[in-house]
Amino acid sequence: MQISKGGWVHRLLVDSKDKQTILQRDLELYKVALENAYEGIVISDANGTILTVSQTYASFLKTSISDMLGKHVTEVIPNTRLHIVAKTGKAEIADLQQIHGHWMIASRIPIRSEGELIAVVGKIMFQDIDKLFVMNSKYREIKDHLHYAEGKEYESPGVKYSFNHIIGESESIEKLKLLAYKVAKSSSTVVLSGESGTGKELFAHAIHRESGRRLGPFVPVNCAAIPEALFESELFGYKEGSFTGAKRTGKKGKFALAHKGTIFLDEVSEIPLTQQVKLLRVLQEKELEPVGGDRPEAIDVRVIAATNRDLRKLMLEGKFRQDLYYRLNVVAIMIPPLRERQNDIPVILNDLLRQLREETGIQADGIEAEAEKLLIAYSWPGNVREMRNVLERALYVMDGTWIGKADLPAELWEDSSKHNRRDNSLKEQLESFEEQLIREKLVHTNGDKQETARQLGISRSSLYQKLEKYEGIINKPV
Repeated sequence: MQISKGGWVHRLLVDSKDKQTILQRDLELYKVALENAYEGIVISDANGTILTVSQTYASFLKTSISDMLGKHVTEVIPNTRLHIVAKTGKAEIADLQQIHGHWMIASRIPIRSEGELIAVVGKIMFQDIDKLFVMNSKYREIKDHLHYAEGKEYESPGVKYSFNHIIGESESIEKLKLLAYKVAKSSSTVVLSGESGTGKELFAHAIHRESGRRLGPFVPVNCAAIPEALFESELFGYKEGSFTGAKRTGKKGKFALAHKGTIFLDEVSEIPLTQQVKLLRVLQEKELEPVGGDRPEAIDVRVIAATNRDLRKLMLEGKFRQDLYYRLNVVAIMIPPLRERQNDIPVILNDLLRQLREETGIQADGIEAEAEKLLIAYSWPGNVREMRNVLERALYVMDGTWIGKADLPAELWEDSSKHNRRDNSLKEQLESFEEQLIREKLVHTNGDKQETARQLGISRSSLYQKLEKYEGIINKPV
């Protein structure tokens, strides 16, 4: 059939070609947009199989697009929930997700066609949760500038740390971070306990930062540093002329300064018994009465307390009020010492070394293997605080750009020697027991090595290796 130019068939073909060109152009535009999406996007089908992914997302996971396509999301995306959203059909917006030890914020949105779920889009909103905190800080600065230009008597210094600053990959520390994150969303009182230097203050900052009070003040108080005579006025404030030497204008206490925010009572176990009842009243009634005041004032403050002592033991000994103990101990978070999470030590060492390089300006390429072995084996009675001091000293005494064994203090060497002696003693005892057991089995089987190996539950070749190790064992008398 001859197609005439300008005829209806010709026009139809031209129109179809134009539509195909537009579709091809739109497809190319879509691909370019996806590949260059800053946020990072991944799309799976209803079964959780990855259909397409942006380069940003693949780079964030430290992999390539080709290694992700066609695989189930659980194979390549840590802690993913895309497949769960595919099953529930419910969107998850601005949800916290941990990838490679870092917290990021992601959204997961189900896609439907004619009522049927056909795909799920995952989108990284913030690759690092600290970026969200930076944005919040900027928002707060703008808000303060616009609405509180008159100035305030107390200017909150804000918080320094987030959950990303709590370094560790052990199961124990990850569980604690998850618990603290959940607790942060409430206004419940929290008691952080643990040895000195374990990171109680970091947890307090992170909890406030993740809470609904994050735009309010964070007021740290070292209870051990306040003289008993000044405790009441420091925490609850005083009115004009309350006592000799009082300011004419009076003074706000720490609780008043923390209004609509969080007060962090560090070393809460050191509060004198005579003052504990006054703190209890503030916690129970949610109001305080400044020294010299004639009426109570309402207060809205969340309390996070910390201690390196056993509060329950102090309570049983009559050194801490029982009613205050139960009022404070709503949610208890016990932070383990470094010696109980040795797997975290290499990660913490690297992070501390990075911080110290930036602070001191000293070039340090790393820690030599033997030195790292000593650092991991050490018991760290002062925990992370002590570790930081040891590394900082090593930076100044090291010869070159690597921290070696000789750069570490004597107590690490001594602790290592004791540890090795204990290990050697245990090793010798185990070998002695093993040798005695093999001898007895050989006698019992009349020297039948195959039967001896069977009764010992080991292979014949393993038995021969042990016989060689304990040379002359067959000839030894039982």
